[in-house]
Amino acid sequence: MSAPSETTAKRAPTAAPGRRIVRALGTGAPVYALLAVLLLALLITDPGFYEPDSFLSFVKRAAPLVILAAGQYLVIVSGEFDLSVGAIVTAGVVVAAELYGSFPDAHWLVVTAVLLVAGGLAGLVSGLITTVLRVPSFITTLGMMLILEGAVFFWTGGSPQGVLPTAFRQLGRGTAFGWLPWAVVACLVAGTVAVLVTRSDFGRTLVATGDSDRAAALSGVRVIRVRTVAFVLSGAAAALAAVLVGGFSGVSAQAGRGYEFEAITAVVLGGVVLGGGRGSVVAAMAGAFSLQALFTLLNLQGVSGALESTVQGVIVIAAVGLGAADWSRLRRRTSPGTGPPGPVPPDRTHPTGTHPSGGTPS
Repeated sequence: MSAPSETTAKRAPTAAPGRRIVRALGTGAPVYALLAVLLLALLITDPGFYEPDSFLSFVKRAAPLVILAAGQYLVIVSGEFDLSVGAIVTAGVVVAAELYGSFPDAHWLVVTAVLLVAGGLAGLVSGLITTVLRVPSFITTLGMMLILEGAVFFWTGGSPQGVLPTAFRQLGRGTAFGWLPWAVVACLVAGTVAVLVTRSDFGRTLVATGDSDRAAALSGVRVIRVRTVAFVLSGAAAALAAVLVGGFSGVSAQAGRGYEFEAITAVVLGGVVLGGGRGSVVAAMAGAFSLQALFTLLNLQGVSGALESTVQGVIVIAAVGLGAADWSRLRRRTSPGTGPPGPVPPDRTHPTGTHPSGGTPS
């Protein structure tokens, strides 16, 4: 009796290698393909792009956005938004300069720790207002962004003073071992931490909360705490990005301008569903690299940097539109033998319930 089942098992079709690879990559498969295409285009446009110094410089420029995308992923996959990360970057750079103006001998690790705590506190406030007071996160973080930008402008008068010392700026523009930028090391560490967080029990409850907060709550998940922690981690990631941006670009009242939209664009480009419940943090970080590669390619082609916002808008609309499309319905329409059902045969029964012959319907 076991022979037929064994024969059936042997005849069962196995998944094609291509399908297995796509399944392993998950929802991030399109962004990985896009990143490969962009990197190839950069190689064709600039044959020296993959020289160690040039390529590491590219990764160093992308590092702040990659870190922001990892933090933004945690918030978006839980079903919320964080529009305050750009303002946290700007505030972090300005606060660091002011701290060094008052305490010129402060160690860079102490100042960095202060910025991380301050970024986490900003995220905590946004998270509590969103979860406890039930203010939509879009409104909450938009308000936080305006508060921080206004506070920075009031504090500095639009022209921040102070200079960041060389020791503090090493993380953003210095190198380890004489060749590896510290920004690349920070990016790798932050990415590793983000992956470990998403693969932990907390990461799984975060995705479950974004998929359905009511179902997650009924299964014992503390939704308020989970979402609040996501905001705290996003704020801390923005503060770390501020350290890199300050080290790379110096003090500016516009240091983080636009980063919030670039981070959201990167996350959406990585296949993360707006509204939460599905996505990969690795794909979100790959979306950040893809965005940076696209901007670099446009720059090499002589396209004006003023079009970057236009490109971001097109990417967001296209990515969300493709993600919302009902592809299963489209496949049913285009697959042979799955067309719309034919016309229903007419009912030959009289309104009285009898056949024309006078009998009753069977």
